Amino acid sequence: MKQLLLSTLFFLTLNSFSQTACEYTTNITDSIGTYKVTKECLMSEKVFAGTSNYIFCSLASTDGLPTLNVQLIQKSKGFIKANCFNKSSRLYLQLNNGKVITLIHTDLEYCGSMIRDENGFDNRVIVGTFMFMKGTMEDLKSSPVSLMRIKFLTDIEDYVIRKKITSELNGTVYEPETYFMKNLHCIEN
Repeated sequence: MKQLLLSTLFFLTLNSFSQTACEYTTNITDSIGTYKVTKECLMSEKVFAGTSNYIFCSLASTDGLPTLNVQLIQKSKGFIKANCFNKSSRLYLQLNNGKVITLIHTDLEYCGSMIRDENGFDNRVIVGTFMFMKGTMEDLKSSPVSLMRIKFLTDIEDYVIRKKITSELNGTVYEPETYFMKNLHCIEN
């Protein structure tokens, strides 16, 4: 009986330390409702031949509705192809356990905005909000992510998700593979 009690205590302690503390960039509760957004995580970074591509994700909860905010940043002195999100856009996450999670884009069509910086680079910023399908959050909490596929309006792109990334953009170390495992609890009720 003593061994059972000790092993139960051990697993409860281990489980309580497996989730990280929640870091929010926005956490508002007022008479209209509640809105929370977690700190962004760099999911993919490609820097090659004067062209840079970054994908940042953050988790959000609007009055209890969990969503994934995705921000794509493309930077180049050359031509940057426009990718657009629309109601048929999807984001697929392949987990290490073999399951594929599908997130659905909101109905808003968005092709991003182009900004030229002081160094002559064109920067395209595309932002999208994806909704979780019922039952998928439990799978995301139990297995790391190995691949992200984004279905745009006219194109499909795949991104390999690494265990750790030290960003060339800001020098910060990110752990995108386990981002959902560590942060989904932050947007649950």
